Amino acid sequence: MAARSNPHQPDGTRSGWNPRLALLVAATFFMEFLDGTVLTTAIPSIAADFAIPAADINITMTAYLLTVAVGIPISGWLAERFGARRIFCSAIAVFTLASLACALSQDLATLTLSRVAQGAGGAMMVPVGTLVVLRGTPKSELLRATAFLVWPGLLAPVLAPLVGGALTTYLSWHWIFLVNLPLGVAAFLAALRLVPVAPGDPGRRLDWPGMVLTTVGVGALVAGLELASSHPELPWAGISAAAGAAALAGAVLWMRRAAHPLFNLQVFRTRTFRAMATGGFVYRVTISSVPFLLPLMFQTGFGWSPLQAGAMVAAVFVGNIGIKPATTPLIRKFGFKAMLVFASLASAVTFALCAFLTPATPEALIVVLLVCSGAFRSIGFSAYASVQYADIPAAQLTSANTVSATLVQLGTGSGIAIAALLIRTFHGPALVPQDPAAPFRGAFLAMAVLMLASTADSLLLSRHAGAAVSRPEPEPGAAPLPPRPAEGHAPQR
Repeated sequence: MAARSNPHQPDGTRSGWNPRLALLVAATFFMEFLDGTVLTTAIPSIAADFAIPAADINITMTAYLLTVAVGIPISGWLAERFGARRIFCSAIAVFTLASLACALSQDLATLTLSRVAQGAGGAMMVPVGTLVVLRGTPKSELLRATAFLVWPGLLAPVLAPLVGGALTTYLSWHWIFLVNLPLGVAAFLAALRLVPVAPGDPGRRLDWPGMVLTTVGVGALVAGLELASSHPELPWAGISAAAGAAALAGAVLWMRRAAHPLFNLQVFRTRTFRAMATGGFVYRVTISSVPFLLPLMFQTGFGWSPLQAGAMVAAVFVGNIGIKPATTPLIRKFGFKAMLVFASLASAVTFALCAFLTPATPEALIVVLLVCSGAFRSIGFSAYASVQYADIPAAQLTSANTVSATLVQLGTGSGIAIAALLIRTFHGPALVPQDPAAPFRGAFLAMAVLMLASTADSLLLSRHAGAAVSRPEPEPGAAPLPPRPAEGHAPQR
């Protein structure tokens, strides 16, 4: 990669830990993540306004998610070529203006094109914003920085049904997009003030073959996942997913030999980063299925109203927030390996317990279970978000960040697609034919088993994995802590 490798260079990219900048980036992430799913509750209203079938509106959600997915891989090159500050501010502007265009849309075609533009802005905001924060954060403060960056991914899927339902019910579906206008303007002005100026690299060349193969691969894979969850009876889902996997394999082969690859694949030689791509990917897949499975089980299986189901799922949000102040101290005390193993095992247990819930289960007990599930989810997210960058050199930071953002997008889509497939799989040979919640019980048990694969991967980590990030700094005046053995090596005698 052509990214600068000198952490002490006076280019403004390393200006020290800035909580306000991290909070700004997290706020833009929240807007992007929320708009990926918030439209679901407004589909009937939009369909009525446009006088078209509700099923046709799904294309606007697919177009948004697909654009975000295919736009992420090139974001790293854009940040290097033109400067991260310029790209991040431009992304906020594009996202905000596209939100206005969505609100003003009078037909499906205009709304879909506006959602594509909105997705393009979102694709730049997520990875470039993360890069801006990571470049200015020393390893000792990485846990604090990622604590800010993790919460949008935890809260947005849980809050989206409530936010979308409230805006659509009490105002109109247009306000789902209009609320982004003051937020976008405020974020743009704050970015001009907070994001450090860093010159781009005019000589940075774009790896066109790598970019085309990666974009086609990610796009086809995401399209296949969307088709698998919405039209499983058609063969196009498998065809699209297979084509996407083949294109990504071709991209890997090309970038291993290219002189200036789109990504520096040497990031996968770092064990702590590879943990994010193996056990972390499985963890993301299983966790992403919960906001999809729970509301459906409560409504379809238990016969609850959408409001009752949404309010119950909000307990996951309570667990996310409640445990957040403790995640950093826990990781510093016990280390990444112990917390990753604990978070995945505990999450698997909560999935299994969800499979045994019934309409007769006391609601207080369900709330306690979902609060615990949210807490374990938050611990795992925070640990993976920090450990993946713990041992990454500065020269590989851009590649690591872009690859991570791409895998997060694929993991989220895979979680929903696999959950939908499991519901259909267990719908035929239902565990209890007279139980309408049986397909969801089978899906939760399958997800619990899948989560154990993440546990197994975490068990293979070194005991001191990510110690540069998780280990607390010694108190002023205290004797320095003895060095820990390097990963995979015994301590020298």
